[in-house]
Amino acid sequence: MTESSPETQEQKLARIKRELADVPALPGVYLWKDRDGGVLYVGKAKQLRARMRQYVNFQDERAKIPLLVEQIHSFEYIVVGNEHESLVLEKNLINEHAPFYNVDFKDDKSYPFIAITKGDVFPAIKYTRERHRGDTRYFGPYTDSRAARRLIDIARRVVPLCSASCAEWRALNRQLHKLAAERRLRTAGEARRDEDVERHLASLDEARPCFDAHVGIGPGACCARITPEEYERNVRAIERFLSGQRTEFIEELEDEMHAAAADLDFERAARTKERIATIRSLTDKQHAVSAHDLDADVFGFYREETIAGVHALIVREGRIINSNEFVLNRGKDVPDADLQHTFLLRYYDATASIPHEVILRDMPEDADVMQGWLTEKLASPHGAKVRFSAPQRGEKRALVEMAETNAQHALMRYKVRTNYDDKRINTALLQLESALALDAPPMRIECFDISTIHGSYTVASMVVFTGGKPDKNQYRRFKIKTPLTEANDFLSMQEVMQRRYSPERMADARFGSKPDLIILDGGKPQLTAALEMFADMGIDDIPIVGLAKRDEELFVPWQDTGPVVLPGGSSSLYLVKQVRDEAHRFAITFHRELRGKGMTASILDDVPGLGPVRKKALMRHFKSFRNLRAATLDEIKDARAVPEDVAEELYLVLAQYNEKSESEEARSEHG
Repeated sequence: MTESSPETQEQKLARIKRELADVPALPGVYLWKDRDGGVLYVGKAKQLRARMRQYVNFQDERAKIPLLVEQIHSFEYIVVGNEHESLVLEKNLINEHAPFYNVDFKDDKSYPFIAITKGDVFPAIKYTRERHRGDTRYFGPYTDSRAARRLIDIARRVVPLCSASCAEWRALNRQLHKLAAERRLRTAGEARRDEDVERHLASLDEARPCFDAHVGIGPGACCARITPEEYERNVRAIERFLSGQRTEFIEELEDEMHAAAADLDFERAARTKERIATIRSLTDKQHAVSAHDLDADVFGFYREETIAGVHALIVREGRIINSNEFVLNRGKDVPDADLQHTFLLRYYDATASIPHEVILRDMPEDADVMQGWLTEKLASPHGAKVRFSAPQRGEKRALVEMAETNAQHALMRYKVRTNYDDKRINTALLQLESALALDAPPMRIECFDISTIHGSYTVASMVVFTGGKPDKNQYRRFKIKTPLTEANDFLSMQEVMQRRYSPERMADARFGSKPDLIILDGGKPQLTAALEMFADMGIDDIPIVGLAKRDEELFVPWQDTGPVVLPGGSSSLYLVKQVRDEAHRFAITFHRELRGKGMTASILDDVPGLGPVRKKALMRHFKSFRNLRAATLDEIKDARAVPEDVAEELYLVLAQYNEKSESEEARSEHG
C-alpha cells in the first residue's frame, strides 16, 4: 500500500481478518496495536483466533469495541500453555504497556506499602512507594499513608525490628553486602552461615547501640544483641502480625510471658505483657464483622460514566484490619466483568497479603483461573486454597454492600478533592465544540423529547443545561395541540420547535437566551422535522443535532458522511447522555401526570352504575386513582362506596386498563 493510496477502513478490516486466519486456536494473550505500534488493548483468551475475530466481526457488544477497532492497525499474540499462564502474562503486559482501553487507576501516583527487605541478613521494615523488588516482601497497598506509618510503629513495639531509615542499620547492611559479594554469596541465608560474616557480627559486641535499640524498639543487630537466627524469628513474627494473624500470635506471646515468669525473668515477662496489651488495644479498635474467623478480602465497586470507585475491606480473623479505596479511570463504557477482572489483576499483583476468600457481588468469568493464580501466590504450607464467592444473603452479602457504600463515598471524596466535575464539564464542552464544529463551547444547551402512547396525551419536554449543569428553572413542558390519531413524533416536534422558537418566545425573558446548541432525542427523523420548521421560520443561526437512542450517534445537518460518534467513556458523551436522560425523565413524568388525570375520569366513566357521587366516594376512600388501580376486588368491596356488582365491574375494567397501560408504556419507553 503506497502513501498516495492510503488503506481505507474496509480494506484494513479485510486485511486483519485475513491475517487472523493464521492465528492458532490455542490459549494465549493478544495485543491490539495502532498505526504507530502503540498498544491499545491487552486481553487473554482460551482460544485466540475465535476471540480476536469477535472484535473485527463486531460480535463483541461492549460499547468501546467500534472505536477500538477503528484505531486498530495490527496485532500481536503470544501462545501459552494454559489459562493460568495467560492470566499472569496478561497482567504483566498491562503493567508494562498501560494500554488506553484497559482499566487503570485514576491516580497516577504509586500507593504506599509496608516492606520487609528479605534479601538482607537483618531484614528491615520500611514505608515505601517503590516498584516491587523480588527480594522484598510487601504488605498493602495502603491508600492512607498515615495508617501505614502508624502500623509500622505498632509492629516494631510488638516485635523489635530494625528500621531501614536507621543509619547504623544501613552501615551494617552495606558491610554485610560487601562481605557477601566478596564471598560470592547470593542469598541472605548463605550470608548468615558464612564464617566471615559471623566474625564481623561477633566484632560488633563492643559497638554503641543505635537509638532504637537503646529505647527498646530496635533489636540491637548493630551491637550484637541478637543473632541472625533470633532475628529471623522476629521477622516471621512481624510477617504474621502484618498479615492479620493476631490470635495465634498473642497465644505465642502469652506462652513466652509465662515461661519468662517461671524463669523469674520478670523484666522480659513485663516487656512481653506490654506487647500483648499493644496488640489487644489495636484489635479492640478494629471493627468485628463476623462471628467466624473470616479471612477474606471484600470488594465493592461503584461506577459513573467516566470513572469508578473501588473499596477493599481486608478482613482477618473476623475483623477489618485495613481498608483501601481506589479510583479507576474507566466508567460504564467498560463492562462490569472487565473492570473487576483488570482491577483484581492489578491489586493482587501489587500485594503479598493473599486471603483465603475473595468476596464480590458477582463471580468473575475466569474464577477458576484466578483462584489457581492466587492459591499459588498464597503458597500455604497447609495446602489451603483461595476461593471466590458472590454471596446472596447473610453477613458476607452485608460486607459487600458495606464495601459498595464506601466505594461510592470514595468516589465522591475524590471528585470533591480534585474538582473533578467542573473539570469534566469544561472538557465536555470543549469536546462538543470540536466534534460538532461549533463556533464556541455550548454554554446553553436545550434538549427536547416527545412522550406519547398512540397519539394520546402527547407531550414534549425542554430541559436546559447552562455551563454543563441542569438549569431547572429554565425547564419547560408542552402539551401537543396538533390533533393526532396515532403517535407522530415528526409533527409533534415541529409544533414544539415553532412554539419555542417563535419571535414571541425568543423575546420572552422567561425562556432565557438563545441556545448555543439544540439536541433532539430521536435521531435523524426528529432532526429532519425540526430543520423543515426552522426553514419555514427563517432560523439558520442555531446549531441543532439529532441524538439516536441506540448507538448514541449525533446526526448533524452540515455533515453528509454520517453521524458524529463521540468516543466511548469521553466527558462529552457523558454530558450528552445526561442531557438526553434528563429530557426523557422530564417528558415521561409530565406524560404520566396528564394520563393519570385524564384516565381517572374516562376509565371510571366506562363502568356501568358508577355515577358522580359514587366516584367521589371511591376517590375519598382510596385517596388517588393509582391506589384504586392497585386495589384488589375485596378491597374495593370493603370500601362500601359502591354495590358489589358495580365493584366487580369496576375491578374488571381496571384490570384491563392496567394490562393495556403497562404494555403500551413499555413500548413507549423503549421505542
